[in-house]
Amino acid sequence: MAKVLITGGAGFIGCNYAVHLLQAGHDITLFDNLSRRGAASNLDWLRERFARCFEFVRADVRDADALVTAVDGQDAVFHLAAQVAVTSSVTDPREDFEINTLGTFNVLEAARLSGRQPLVVYASTNKVYGGMEPVRVVEADTRWEYADLPLGLPETQPLDFHSPYGCSKGAGDQYVRDYARIYDLPTVVFRQSCVYGPRQFGVEDQGWLAHFVISAVQGRPIKIYGDGKQVRDMLWVDDLLAAFDLALQHPEKVAGKVFNIGGGPEYTLAIWKEVQSLLSELAGRELQAVYHDWRPGDQKVYISDIRAAKKLDWEPTVDPQTGLRRLWNWVNENAALFGAGQSEG
Repeated sequence: MAKVLITGGAGFIGCNYAVHLLQAGHDITLFDNLSRRGAASNLDWLRERFARCFEFVRADVRDADALVTAVDGQDAVFHLAAQVAVTSSVTDPREDFEINTLGTFNVLEAARLSGRQPLVVYASTNKVYGGMEPVRVVEADTRWEYADLPLGLPETQPLDFHSPYGCSKGAGDQYVRDYARIYDLPTVVFRQSCVYGPRQFGVEDQGWLAHFVISAVQGRPIKIYGDGKQVRDMLWVDDLLAAFDLALQHPEKVAGKVFNIGGGPEYTLAIWKEVQSLLSELAGRELQAVYHDWRPGDQKVYISDIRAAKKLDWEPTVDPQTGLRRLWNWVNENAALFGAGQSEG
C-alpha cells in the first residue's frame, strides 16, 4: 500500500479521494489550512467515518517548511490545494499568486528535496486555455457549439492564461511539467473540467452546478452570467478519482505528461438553457434565473478532448443527468450543512 499526501485534503475532491484511499488500505495524510467554509465539516465527516486512521496536518501550502515535513516519506502527492475563484484572483492577485503558483512550487520543491521521487499529481484547470477567442463557435437553440472540434479541445491547444487565476494555475501547470523534464520527478498534470459531486459546497465562482442545486433546494435566486448557453463537459467526482488511481498505480504511464480530464463531448450541459429543465423537474417547480452581463474571459464552450486519457484505459462513466440527480439527493439529505453564507469547501 502507498503512503499518500493530499494537499487540500479537506476540500471537496480531497475528502472524496481520502475515503477512496482509506477504503483501499492506503496510508494517507491530509494537508489543509481549513480556510474554505465546508472544509472543517468535511474533516469532521472523515473523522467520524475513519476515527484515527489518517493523519491531518493543519498548514498552508505557502509554508514551505511545513510541506517539506509533510512530503517527507510519501510515495505520492496529490496537489489539490488552491485558490479557486477568478473573481477573488482579480480582487487580490497577490494572494492568488502565492497560494497557486508559490504553493505549487513549494510542493514540487518538497518532493524534489525528499529524495524519494514521489509521484506528484497536479489538479490544473481548463482555464489555462483562456477565452479561446480564435476557436470558432456557432450558436444553436440551447447551446454554443464548437464549429470545428467535434471531439473537443485537445491538450495541444495553445495556452492563453486569462485572469490572475488563469496565470497562477497556468504557471503551476508549467512548473509541474518542467520538474519532470529537469529533475526527472514523476509528475502529471490533469487539466480538469467541471468536477461535481457530494461534499461540494458550490458558489457562483466555483462548483457552479452544486451552487445551482443548493440554491434551488433553498429557494434562493440563481444568477446566470452571459446567455446561459455556455457549454461545459461534466465530470462526476468518482470518475476523476478513477483517473487519480490510474496515476497512483501506474506512474510510469503518466509521468511528465498532461491530460485533459473531463466528461468529454458525450457528457456536456449548457449551464442554464439545458440545466433549467432538469433541475426544475427535480425541484417539482419551474425554476427561473436572473441574467447578468458576461464575465471577462468566460468561455462560450469548453469541452475536453479526452482521447489521450482514454488511451490509458480511463473514461467517464456517469452521465450528467444521473450525476445531477445524485447531487440533488445528496444536497437534500444534508440540508443542515448549507446554512446562510455557506460557500465552497
